Amino acid sequence: MPAPSHDALMAALATVNDPEIRKPITELDMVESVEATESGHVVVTVLLTVSGCPLKDTITRDTTAALAAVEGVTGVDVRLGVMSPEQRKQLRESLRGGAAEREIPFAQPGSLTRVYAVASGKGGVGKSSVTVNLAAALAESGLRVGIVDADIYGFSVPRMLGVQHSPTQVDDMILPPIAHEVKVISIGMFVPGNQPVVWRGPMLHRALQQFLGDVFWGDLDILLLDLPPGTGDIAISVAQLIPGAEILVVTTPQQAAAEVAERAGSIALQTHQRIVGVIENMSWLELPDGSRQEIFGSGGGQVVADSLTRSVGAEVPLLGQIPLDTRLREGADNGSPVVLSEPTTPAAVALRGIARGLRTRSRGLAGRSLGLTPTGR
Repeated sequence: MPAPSHDALMAALATVNDPEIRKPITELDMVESVEATESGHVVVTVLLTVSGCPLKDTITRDTTAALAAVEGVTGVDVRLGVMSPEQRKQLRESLRGGAAEREIPFAQPGSLTRVYAVASGKGGVGKSSVTVNLAAALAESGLRVGIVDADIYGFSVPRMLGVQHSPTQVDDMILPPIAHEVKVISIGMFVPGNQPVVWRGPMLHRALQQFLGDVFWGDLDILLLDLPPGTGDIAISVAQLIPGAEILVVTTPQQAAAEVAERAGSIALQTHQRIVGVIENMSWLELPDGSRQEIFGSGGGQVVADSLTRSVGAEVPLLGQIPLDTRLREGADNGSPVVLSEPTTPAAVALRGIARGLRTRSRGLAGRSLGLTPTGR
């Protein structure tokens, strides 16, 4: 059997994606050389972005499998190298498409990414659990999804998604980890152990700016921002950095929580952002006999939706009600979103329904170029 051709080997390598960037290693110029002997033994050298790449074993495995499938290949030897500073610079420029350094892609007029800022008036309403499960459900439906854990003080998204490794840094560009097909970045990935973050407003703004501008997100369909509770620095920074971001308000049925949630949603009046709707979490507990026990009362979500509708002068719908479910909490603790691990449970069904609504709604015109050119009379 003749030795495999160079073209056949490169075609096989073109099917191997970098697990963080999600582009073919051939397109990223990561293949330094590939040669085959007359007996069919292939030696390929793949250049890693950084020497400590956490997914080098994945790259080795995928490269070996792709080349082994080529007709005439009798063995594969994958050798790993490291890109030079000049090669990394070229990679950054290629990924950014020639855009300026630290430019926030989601703030550009031509961006097609829908950005949802998930807000709540107070802590403990399950905002992060809702964010993570919506992201997982949207990603499962085929959309390209990312999460910014913007709750700097109370970060929890990495645990809830089961993120296993830290981001890879290519000079001043950060490659976010991917879990359940969701790209995610959090300050928790840069803080040792469970050490608290003690920062004031300007540092919070800078951290959010770096998460949005220094991280390589690629072409996302949806970006979710898990905001801290209340109407503080981060909420204001989001409005400044991504004016087109839309707000999702999470509350519980409890009237006291609903009143606080109204304030979180009303910030849209000052920042001129659109409120997508209200999500009511912990709505009821389903008992074995089929009845419902409303532990935190009832009606809070609809009250918030109605109040915000009057305040902003546009309909703010109640997007869904999520029942109490211990499996939702267990999934968050284990890094396995309930919408994926147990999709038929009541909480998962409700969350998937909300995600379906977000997936099918069209993106608004706010912040987008209309492609109009003024003409003279």
